[in-house]
Amino acid sequence: MKKSYKDLKSVQEVKQRADKIRHRLTVFFSKTVIITIMSALVIAGVALFILDKTNVLTYIGIHNINFPITYIAMVAFFCLLTFVVALLIGKIPLKPVNDLIISINSLAEGDFKTRLKFGKTIAKHKTFKEISDSFNKLAEELENTETLRSDFINNFSHEFKTPIVSIAGLAKLVNKGNLTDEQKKIYLTAIEEESLRLASMATNVLNLTKVENQSILTNLSTFNLSEQIRGSVLLLEDKWAKKDIQLMLDFNEYEIEADEELLKQVWINLIDNAVKFSPVGGEVALNVSEADGELTVTVSNSAPNISPENQIKIWNKFYQADESHASEGNGVGLAIVKRIVELHNGEVSLTSENEKVTFYVTLPTQR
Repeated sequence: MKKSYKDLKSVQEVKQRADKIRHRLTVFFSKTVIITIMSALVIAGVALFILDKTNVLTYIGIHNINFPITYIAMVAFFCLLTFVVALLIGKIPLKPVNDLIISINSLAEGDFKTRLKFGKTIAKHKTFKEISDSFNKLAEELENTETLRSDFINNFSHEFKTPIVSIAGLAKLVNKGNLTDEQKKIYLTAIEEESLRLASMATNVLNLTKVENQSILTNLSTFNLSEQIRGSVLLLEDKWAKKDIQLMLDFNEYEIEADEELLKQVWINLIDNAVKFSPVGGEVALNVSEADGELTVTVSNSAPNISPENQIKIWNKFYQADESHASEGNGVGLAIVKRIVELHNGEVSLTSENEKVTFYVTLPTQR
């Protein structure tokens, strides 16, 4: 299987691949120039040969007293004919270059639906096929990024606006006075909840930005993973208790060498996600197992099946598979989970079948 640029292991490999493509293009266009010039010369030569065989040149030489001028005019005519023929023939092999320039300009102007398509003949050429594949993948990634950005602006601005409006409205009512103590308590509780919701959204976005810009782990320590998971469950007690969720914890004591603060975010996000999408009175199960120097943590809950397409998209930033729960989050939790697990050289995946969703996090016990 051909490797993509992001799969190449070193800068040297990237350079070698670029040199190979440049060499192929140089050979291709050199052949094109030679074929174009030769074709033009052959056509001009054939025309000259026909004129000679039909005695046109001899006739002109005998009867035309201005033969030198006529001869110069004929030479100029054939030079012009060669140039025109070369220009017309040259357009054919240069068409893919023109297509590439047009596609690049369209992409630069923001048309991310642009796709590069060469003609059937040129598309079979190895180098041009690689160029079109790379260009189309770039355009597709930009289109997906633009879609996510637009969704984020729409959804996230709405998510921020809703609690802010609620807080402002409730604060205005409290400030007016003429409220009973019970009404004040209800309004102040609502203000507190909305404020915490805003803080949570801001924290998630800041955490995502932090881990995305992080490339190495610096705060490594050895700690009890089982205790950390139990602590994360207790931190979310208000949420699962409110929905009468039954928690099933089945694991022994395990230790791991990792970034304790970052890993804590993984369990909080996964457990919070499981509770959020579980029905009232549902069940959330957590399990930890060890094999071959790796720990596997599973978090499962009863929930509607997630389609294979959404199982891929679910790790994207700001993506929410279930719009009905949009008010409970901003779609960055699983993106944070994925990035933190990758920083620990681990893997995260999910399965969804029989109305049950299970997340698997596999981490090495030692760095």
